[in-house]
Amino acid sequence: MIPAAEITGHSIGLCRKPPAMHVLQTGIGFRPESVFAGFPGGAGGGSGAIRRGIGAAISGIRTLNRNRQLLWFALLAGLVLAGNTIGQAAFHYITTNLYIHLDRIVWQFSIEFATLFCLVFLLAGLVLGIPSKKESPASFLEGLACAKKYLNAVFLWSLVLAIAGMLLVTVFSYVPARFPTPEILFLYHNGFGRLDSFLFDSLSQFPFNLSRLPPMDIFTEIPGYGGRSVLLWFYPGLREALIFSAINLLLLVMTLFVVPLIVLQQKTLGEAVTGSFALMRKTWAEVTACTIFLGVVVLGISLPFLLLQAAPGTVIPLRVYYHPTDMWIALGLLYDLALAGVIFVAATIGGIAALELYRSAKAGQVPESPGMDPAG
Repeated sequence: MIPAAEITGHSIGLCRKPPAMHVLQTGIGFRPESVFAGFPGGAGGGSGAIRRGIGAAISGIRTLNRNRQLLWFALLAGLVLAGNTIGQAAFHYITTNLYIHLDRIVWQFSIEFATLFCLVFLLAGLVLGIPSKKESPASFLEGLACAKKYLNAVFLWSLVLAIAGMLLVTVFSYVPARFPTPEILFLYHNGFGRLDSFLFDSLSQFPFNLSRLPPMDIFTEIPGYGGRSVLLWFYPGLREALIFSAINLLLLVMTLFVVPLIVLQQKTLGEAVTGSFALMRKTWAEVTACTIFLGVVVLGISLPFLLLQAAPGTVIPLRVYYHPTDMWIALGLLYDLALAGVIFVAATIGGIAALELYRSAKAGQVPESPGMDPAG
């Protein structure tokens, strides 16, 4: 049974006091003194940093497994990206189909700011919803209720991130066209341009794109809709949303500890930014290892799309004009939904792991991965 006091606290949204800093134990059976202690002059490097970064990710998986309510973060973050996609698609529809001129930069900045505000607010709720003691239950919804106290800081930080994101998009998109020097073109084709090409090629193939399957009117001809389907506007919007998502992910990883410093230690925005960079100098190797580990896991889970292309005969859908059966189309849709779910669950695990790295760095310890000897 749940104590009445706890039920009352959850029902009226009472906020716990900022918890004292305790090192999160991974429950693997290591002696406390054997765990990496301190960061004298910077983070430990080599295999130790990789082990600690992977350990934070695995500990995040275990925390999520014990507290399924944290999956609300994944669901709400997915809805935020869906809203971003709809907003980007609306721009293409209004300017292309309705011939209404809109300022692209103003439109995209508005969407970018709204997206980042929602994501930072959700991240603040995730940070506040996870107690420092693992035996205590986590409550994401209670964390969101507590995060309302920091709306001003969330607003300002989201504005800074949105401006930074738009500057990066502007530099990567317009500078190569205005100043096509060999050096700039080289950076473009091996950076932002490569990401754009990858997304365009991926979203042009089955099972990610159903509007290009022959016959070409499949999913694109709807009676009473002027012969046009919303899918024709959805994919350009999704491509834009994914580009901005990649930039937002980069910005959030580079400033990983700003939100915890604001909501857990009540730092001002300036203090949180400088404090985050100071902690990143100590834990950059662990953060990198954790990010790569989660990315490799998601990439491995996404590989079945090759089977979905090869089995119905659509390995090169723009050249092989073969219509998959309804069963393969249904499987493709299910795969798209499952992959999206995996991505947002991985994002949730990343947020939990970032909080563990923050608390451990503040206490001078970083969680180890299971099955490995900390002594190397």
